[in-house]
Amino acid sequence: MPECCVSIIDELIKQRKLKGMTQQDLAQAAHLTQSVIARMESKKVIPQLDTLLKVVSALGCHLEIVPRKAV
Repeated sequence: MPECCVSIIDELIKQRKLKGMTQQDLAQAAHLTQSVIARMESKKVIPQLDTLLKVVSALGCHLEIVPRKAV
């Protein structure tokens, strides 16, 4: 899995835990199943964009697209 995906998932896990939510709580809030959340958090699959947006929204967060810095 690309490092950028790992970083995003790690942040989503952190936000879920900060909000005191279980995977089941997050799944219900995002209108997904707990198994979808578990697979995403295990980093065994790269989440689809629509799934990622549902999770982000359910956590009260947003995604930003930021240009890379020139090397």
